[in-house]
This record gives sequence, structure tokens and C-alpha cells, in this order.
Amino acid sequence: MNTLDKIKIGSTARVDKIIGDSPTKRRIMDMGITKNTEVFVRKVAPLGDPIQISLRGYELTIRKEDAKNIRVEEI
Repeated sequence: MNTLDKIKIGSTARVDKIIGDSPTKRRIMDMGITKNTEVFVRKVAPLGDPIQISLRGYELTIRKEDAKNIRVEEI
């Protein structure tokens, strides 16, 4: 299993699990990232932070630190 920060640009992945403490999990889930959600990595900033993803019909920019807490399976 990879984490979201290691997925290449243009790839799609399915969320397997959100790891971390309770407030971190809640913040990530409030953004719409939940188990079995498909995410498409659109862009990564030149220095690697933040990461722009598409999910559930909208664009989301997420910090690399948060992306490290999202385990995904590439599809």
C-alpha cells in the first residue's frame, strides 16, 4: 500500500484507510476523503507541496503532511 503523497501525477487511486490521530482523521474525512473514494492526482506543486486532486466531482488541494496519512491502492 502506498500513501497519497507517493502517487504519480495523472494516476487514479482508491482510498484504503486514513491513519493518524482523531482530529487529523476527522479533518481529512470532512474534506470528502473517505474509504473507497477514488481520487485522481492532477498536479503537484514544484516543491512537492501542496497536491491537487480530483474527487467526487470537485478539485481539492491537500498538504503533503495530510496526504501522508491517506493510504491508497493505485488502480
